[in-house]
Amino acid sequence: MSLYLYDTASRKLAPVISTHGTTTMYCCGPTVYRDAHVGNLRTFLLSDLVRRVLRVHGVNVKLIQNITDVGHMSEDIESEDKMLAQAKAESTDPFVVARKYEAAFHTDLARLNIEKADAYPRASESIELMLAMIEQLIAKEFAYVGDDGTIYFSAQSFPSYGAISGNRLDALKPGHRYEYSEDGAKRFHADWALWKSAGTRTQMIWDSPWGPGFPGWHIECSAMSLHFLNSHINLHVGGIDLRFPHHENERAQSNAITGNESVDLWLHGEHLLFEGRKMSKSAGNVVLLKDVIDRGFDPLAVRLCFLENRYRSQMDLTWASIEAADATLMRWRKKIEKWGNQAPQLDANFLEIIDNDLDTSKAIQYLRNIEKSDGLKDRAAIFLFADRVLGLDLGRQEVVRDLTVEQEEILALRQDARNHKRWAESDELRMKLEASGLEIMDAPEGQSWNWR
Repeated sequence: MSLYLYDTASRKLAPVISTHGTTTMYCCGPTVYRDAHVGNLRTFLLSDLVRRVLRVHGVNVKLIQNITDVGHMSEDIESEDKMLAQAKAESTDPFVVARKYEAAFHTDLARLNIEKADAYPRASESIELMLAMIEQLIAKEFAYVGDDGTIYFSAQSFPSYGAISGNRLDALKPGHRYEYSEDGAKRFHADWALWKSAGTRTQMIWDSPWGPGFPGWHIECSAMSLHFLNSHINLHVGGIDLRFPHHENERAQSNAITGNESVDLWLHGEHLLFEGRKMSKSAGNVVLLKDVIDRGFDPLAVRLCFLENRYRSQMDLTWASIEAADATLMRWRKKIEKWGNQAPQLDANFLEIIDNDLDTSKAIQYLRNIEKSDGLKDRAAIFLFADRVLGLDLGRQEVVRDLTVEQEEILALRQDARNHKRWAESDELRMKLEASGLEIMDAPEGQSWNWR
């Protein structure tokens, strides 16, 4: 096996290794208070891609992805958990909200052909694991009980804090992202909460040795990753926004328990923009996978868009790029069917490209070149082997769909409009046809159409 990935902690490429014949992977999962947007899904695709490559190399992989359904404080509402805020907005129980969006998350994974993890532990069902870990951290003098009854991790007790992000404790300012002043209850401003005292909170609280409360965000991943992966993680995956403070704090907690480096390699995927801007509710440009499907595109077109960009590069997703990727998928599937029924054939050239830090952009270009190689007899075999890694369902036979009665009528009306040079009417009818999922092509001999 020779897969090399960029390790955020060492700032260099490193081989993915195994422990006792298995590569253990942990991917930070969703906070299930809303639908995952396409930017979130890009990160989840990263772990799927790595696992597919390792399996092609014959490596056994165990992947754990958590479900955060408690303890994730809002960035802009210091006193309110995101789950509770959404439950209030929907006038329902927070666990109803959690299960609703957790189900939607799994639906989106299936639509993107992201294979299931070996387990999806929920934070709300792992409280005992967290409490046991916090007790150990207190006993080892890495944590303490604050004046407000909240349990804090002492950042100064962990000398190598900052190894992942490069942030030094003496340079951190009070109130940095996700960590609040806690009204002076902490001994040092960069300390963070492991267990928060319930205070006036009445929902999503649990009993603990220190009274009713709920877990801090960071302790969840430490407790679940160490428990489900036997106290050592070969590869830890997440979005670049989690590098600090989440992964920095997680590393401190986990290493304080194990006494060594609990993670061999920290892998981070870059940010996703949409139409040139960061996705946000305020900007009104949050795109869900459902939006892509509603426009008539194959959701795997989004997967192809992601693959056409290196995971460590910030990418700008657009409707135009999704439409182009959708057309490419249709063309490749038709060509593979035309090239004939061939079994996947190991392609060392493709693997060499992928093994170099998941260079999917170069891998897609390699396939485009293979597509143009008319003298190559085993093109289908090469494409189908590549698809074991890319997961684009290239062996699928496209189903020819019949036009609806309405579409046939509009096509006839549009042809009449073109015949009589009513161009404005023709353009208006084209828009209706495209909105229904058709791609319209005009030529001197007349109009033609394809399903998008």
